[in-house]
Amino acid sequence: MSSRECSCSNVSLLPFSAQSCARSCGEKFNTCSCHATCESLKDCCADYKLFCLDIEPHSGSLLGGTDFKILNATFEQSINLTCRFNSEILTEGYVDENGVGHCITPLLYESGWIPFEMSTDGVNYDRSGRWLSVHHSKLSPFYKIIFANATQWQYYGTPNVSGDLKMIWIPSLIKAERVNIELWGYNETGKAYSANWEAEWKYLYTVGRDVPNNGVFSFTPQIAEHLYSLWDLGSMRVSPSTKPDGARDVNALWSGAHAIAWHLEEAFRKDSAGWALEKCINWDKEEKAMPNFLTEITDCPCTLAQARADTGRFHTDYGCDIEAGSLCIYHPGAVHCVRAIQGSPEYGAGQQCCYDSTGAQVLTGDSIGGSTPDRGHDWGEPPYKKPPRVPGFSHWKYDVISFYYCCLWSDNCKYYFTHRPSSDCRTYRPPRAAAVLGDPHFITFDGVTFTFNGKGEYSLLHSSDYELSVQGRTEPMKFENGTVAMATRLSSVAMREKDSDVIEVRLRDQVDELQVLMNQQVLSFSEQKWIDLKGVFVFSPKPTDVTVMFPSGTGVEVRAGGGVMTLTILLPHDLQNHTQGLLGTMNDEPEDDFTSSNGVIIPLNSSAQDIFTYCAGWAIRNETSLFTYDSTHLLNEYYYAPKHDPSFIPNFSVTEDPEDPLLEPTLNLCAGEGASFCKYDALSMRSLEQGNATLLAYRSHTSTKKALEPVQSCGWLSPPNHGWKEGTLYLEGATVTFSCNSGYRLYGSQERTCQAGGKWSGQDTHCVADNTLAIVLGSVGAVLALVVMVIAIAVYTKKQKKHN
Repeated sequence: MSSRECSCSNVSLLPFSAQSCARSCGEKFNTCSCHATCESLKDCCADYKLFCLDIEPHSGSLLGGTDFKILNATFEQSINLTCRFNSEILTEGYVDENGVGHCITPLLYESGWIPFEMSTDGVNYDRSGRWLSVHHSKLSPFYKIIFANATQWQYYGTPNVSGDLKMIWIPSLIKAERVNIELWGYNETGKAYSANWEAEWKYLYTVGRDVPNNGVFSFTPQIAEHLYSLWDLGSMRVSPSTKPDGARDVNALWSGAHAIAWHLEEAFRKDSAGWALEKCINWDKEEKAMPNFLTEITDCPCTLAQARADTGRFHTDYGCDIEAGSLCIYHPGAVHCVRAIQGSPEYGAGQQCCYDSTGAQVLTGDSIGGSTPDRGHDWGEPPYKKPPRVPGFSHWKYDVISFYYCCLWSDNCKYYFTHRPSSDCRTYRPPRAAAVLGDPHFITFDGVTFTFNGKGEYSLLHSSDYELSVQGRTEPMKFENGTVAMATRLSSVAMREKDSDVIEVRLRDQVDELQVLMNQQVLSFSEQKWIDLKGVFVFSPKPTDVTVMFPSGTGVEVRAGGGVMTLTILLPHDLQNHTQGLLGTMNDEPEDDFTSSNGVIIPLNSSAQDIFTYCAGWAIRNETSLFTYDSTHLLNEYYYAPKHDPSFIPNFSVTEDPEDPLLEPTLNLCAGEGASFCKYDALSMRSLEQGNATLLAYRSHTSTKKALEPVQSCGWLSPPNHGWKEGTLYLEGATVTFSCNSGYRLYGSQERTCQAGGKWSGQDTHCVADNTLAIVLGSVGAVLALVVMVIAIAVYTKKQKKHN
């Protein structure tokens, strides 16, 4: 009988002495294993699949309502199947007509992997798995309600916006023939930044009852009863009509958060701008009473190039993405925005940075499209669950709905930008980059380049102060005919910061594809490209690209191409003088980059053999290894074998033989920067493709370093009162010119230039009214006349005394 055919009662058929995986997933026993590696090692306990659950789908909205099925097991329909998430939230499951078990995910206030347990009797929760809770805006449109005209929904009731509203969804995702359409509201109550500050989703009312589940619903909005019309932020929900109104944790689809303009009170429809201004002023008062988070958020990168290259600290804001056509609805004039990945240390606040087509930062002092910081980080901030750290919705509560009040429903952005001014880049310090590429060649943080073709597992980067470790595994390369070459490639990278999950990225058997493991368990990116984990984020937009981001601001980029793995590590300036390993000591002193693990420094001009010996000294130990050994090959070659294989002696150089037919095309290909690495790889591997891949990787690293070169900023300059300015670039060499309105005269500098020291040339600029100037000049003239008279009297008096 196969595991897929087993029912829940089959557990009793196991021999009395057999080890069971019930309540033991992740454990290893003497006779068998319930660990994730057991399948590849072929030592799973007999009931592993029955108790250590695989599910489909494995991810969905944090709002809940996803129906997922249990794979590899069948159940009797009469059982009481229940699911428990985070050891506390119970939801009802069911068994379908095919004997497949299903669970319904609950409403959560957090994103990331959520552990769950399953019971077949409502008492014993002896089966377990994990569910990926996803920020709603990062969810595929396939899995949520879509508004047919989002602008009409958000502006309904403002001048010239009315009519029917329409929403659509995929009917098969709701297991019902008829559904209810409900409105839910979101709020955060209690004293800000106190223990009783709580997030709340509340069912408000049903908009459509018992309607066909055909994937389309339209309605004419009505002003809600007073009790409900006070809610201005919420989401629509579609759920089976057989469930009670507002029933929680049932199969459902949700829309994204939106401003519920369409149901607001009569006063809004009569004078939306006036109503919104009142709300804006109230928000202004609330903000003044709350702590100032602006002082602790990180500054923005100065240029678009820096923002896109600093992948350890900033990531694309999907609401304004140059790769998706720059549809920047909330930031007109911008072509791309990024968000700081980590929230601020105390308040969990977020930072947003937007840039125009020239690559310059767009600031709120110059444009409504400027970048704005956020009291609530859009992506939330661990430990999530409570305000203002709830992913997505805290941001809507404190930063987005207020933008509607002050800027979109009324023309009073001055209130909003007083509390959400753009951060410039005067204190921004770009990260430093190091790389491993080709077969393999190393570029340290201080720019030293060398080649190391050892076979083993080595420390690439270690910082004891930041408890950061990045390790690399190398393996021999093979020629096209399958024979082993006397050169190696980077085949796996494992990393951890403090008590974060361990992330490993390795080359798969398929050409140019990467596999990601978390704590030795394979991560799937088939449903989500971004995954929140413990102390780390992982982003994989395609099988060849993986980016790992740690709270320190460290970014690790892994790319597959040309049959090899390319690694780039980005370190923030805070780690200056706090690194060691094969990628050197980051301290702007290349001379000490060849510092061994015991502190001995060898010269940069050492021979290839001496460098090889030095590098071998950075081999790790099994006790400190972060790698996964989930095959007989890995166990024999790396776990039970020496961490540095002394028997593998590579070719330390290649001969440029004039008789070699590959030499001329290699020399033609390998020119300019990176030529030596290109030639080595092309000739040693007998492959122009290999040489070209190395050359491209080297040039990519060079481009990254260029993008991350420091840029001096002088900070924003305001236009003078009663005047204007030309120029919105505030970096070194930029010039801003000032003019005055008619009837005013300019005093100070008409033109100011950003200087190398970060200071503006010239003097502050003012516009003074002509009549004010006349009064001033008249006053000055009168004072001078009076002074002359006083002097004359004094002289006359002195003469009279002298005469007497």
